[in-house]
Amino acid sequence: MPVQFQLLRPGNKSLPAALLVLAMVIATAGFGCAGTKSPPARTAPASPATAQIIVTPDNSLAARVLSVNQVGRFVVLTFPDGRLPKLEQHLFLYRNGLRTAEVKITGPQEDVNVVADLVFGEAQAGDIVRDE
Repeated sequence: MPVQFQLLRPGNKSLPAALLVLAMVIATAGFGCAGTKSPPARTAPASPATAQIIVTPDNSLAARVLSVNQVGRFVVLTFPDGRLPKLEQHLFLYRNGLRTAEVKITGPQEDVNVVADLVFGEAQAGDIVRDE
């Protein structure tokens, strides 16, 4: 038996009411979708190629022990980059990555070479000098 739609028959007085109900259902469905927006998608972190790189200069002093006087407990340090430490500044000597001594800059200074007293520890020629 075929389904008959009573609303679509000519002369049916309830057709405008049915259209009004249909329009209200469509409008309600449209507003419902408009009210529930999903949060914006998160963007992936910037790739290394587009990331801003910050370069910080290394302002630490770098030197080596040029010679050691064990009797007088002093060392001669050479600063190849020409930046010299202040008088009375304490520096540390490292050998194979381990701290071996602490020195205090006492002077005199000649060109890039400076004399420092051994405060504690043991120094050898070639030890690395750092200010940290």
